[in-house]
Amino acid sequence: MSKTTTGAPADATADDQDLGTAGSQLSTAPKEELPNLPSLGVIGWARWFWRQLTSMRVALLLLLLLSLGAIPGSLIPQSGTDETKVADFRSANPTLGDVYDKLGLFHVYSSVWFSAIYILLFVSLIGCIVPRTWQFVGQLRGRPPGAPRRMTRLPAYTTWRTEAEPEQVREAALALLKKRRFRAHLAGDAVAAEKGYLREVGNLAFHIALIVLLTAFAWGQLFKMEGNKLVVEGDGFSNTITQYDDFKSGNLFSQDDLDPFSFHLDDFTGTYETSGPNKGTPRTYQAALDYSVGAYGKDRKTIVKVNEPLEIGDSKVYLTAHGYAPVITVRDGKGNVVYSQAVPLLPLDSNVTSSGAIKVMDGYRNAKGVREQLGFQAFFLPSYVPGNEVASQFPALTNPVLNLEAYHGDLGVDSGIPQSVYQLDKSHLKEFKNSKGEQLRENLKPGETMQLPGGAGSVTYEATKEWANFQITRQPGSGWALGGAITAIFGLAGSLFIQRRRVWVRAVKGDDGVTVVEMAGLGRSESAKVPEELGDLAGILYDQAPGAPTDTGAESDGVSDSDAASAEGAEN
Repeated sequence: MSKTTTGAPADATADDQDLGTAGSQLSTAPKEELPNLPSLGVIGWARWFWRQLTSMRVALLLLLLLSLGAIPGSLIPQSGTDETKVADFRSANPTLGDVYDKLGLFHVYSSVWFSAIYILLFVSLIGCIVPRTWQFVGQLRGRPPGAPRRMTRLPAYTTWRTEAEPEQVREAALALLKKRRFRAHLAGDAVAAEKGYLREVGNLAFHIALIVLLTAFAWGQLFKMEGNKLVVEGDGFSNTITQYDDFKSGNLFSQDDLDPFSFHLDDFTGTYETSGPNKGTPRTYQAALDYSVGAYGKDRKTIVKVNEPLEIGDSKVYLTAHGYAPVITVRDGKGNVVYSQAVPLLPLDSNVTSSGAIKVMDGYRNAKGVREQLGFQAFFLPSYVPGNEVASQFPALTNPVLNLEAYHGDLGVDSGIPQSVYQLDKSHLKEFKNSKGEQLRENLKPGETMQLPGGAGSVTYEATKEWANFQITRQPGSGWALGGAITAIFGLAGSLFIQRRRVWVRAVKGDDGVTVVEMAGLGRSESAKVPEELGDLAGILYDQAPGAPTDTGAESDGVSDSDAASAEGAEN
């Protein structure tokens, strides 16, 4: 088997046209003609702009701009996510805040420029995919084109002479190529075959998946919701906006989109490592719930753990935090109970050292019978060690101690200015003094009482409950986004690693009556796979149609000729 080498033939122009036709037919990309700028009118310019917008390079550029545009949304506080941080940023950076405001950087995902990039990317991808899809469908319905007139000009080529009949060689080649999963058929005196259609399938799947991914992302941003609710053991929650401690949603979300359900926190269980280097590390965090769906749904029991949410409709209920809520009872000077409830305190460290405020706003009268408001600064240590008044030594309730500082006066809750339930505004409060004239402050254990001076009443630390914080989220389109991302990855892998290639096998009688076999291959992109594959196919076909004796009586060796075909194809 040897490769034919020739000089420049007289019909080189026709051969170049054949080769160019084969290469252009192999590509599934839409043909793009350069505009004739001097003769362009309004319609011509519109067509040119459409061609540019729907080209793959513009789609990639828009995708890059979209990625860059999302960076400010991650680094700069967003008004739809945290208004407090936006306000703090404006007050700390007034000049920069005005610039950001004019550029829409405080609401990136709803800004005009980000929406423009988003819409243009949609149009570009759809305008690019639709013609490519129809063109690819047309190629699937057709057959691989016939062999070029002079196959020696193709990148991979080999030839040999055999005593087998041309029909036998073509039939053997047709069977071999179909066995190797080529689409093959007889075209005149040659067999035409093509393989690697999954490359374009992967390419189209990647771009369609991008559209699905972008659509799912936009849908999720417009109709999403997220809220938090702190629930003490024994209390419950109904899925209405007024029940949330904080709530944020997408621009098109409405209260009617909330899934109707409610739940009751029966018990929270937390266990911790008791020894070793991981002492205090949580082992179990779980909340036992009774929940019902709809207005007349039956109560069901479930356990919610970290990363194991309760799913109801499109909503997910996550367990996100835990803490303690001392049960406090406040009595006035006559012994009447004016306040009795569990007060959630916020953890300060991993050992659940907690702080907060107790506010008695109504019903209290001092020793003189005058209405007043009471405030208590609370500091809680679930595992108190004598001598360490600053921090708890363990997160579990091994030796709970509640430290209280007592105040009376005006809490400022009637001023109309919002204030945190966990902080005490002391600007209009007076300290209770003990017998030494010092700030009244005591450490209480469960069941102990702190007496207010002058017969003003008492505060009793009854017991300790636990609380759990739940995050309720509704993220429509997340499943589609995940499916689009997975499809995009596999589609991109297919378009990168699958090679589209064609193989032709021609068998004709020579002038001396001996059959001349020619094999050639053409790939969409330069790759060593085409000549290697052609060499492998040529070696197998050579075994079925061995070389004819040369003039000197020597016979060619099939294996070495196959290797030679691979090497010669690679050189081309």
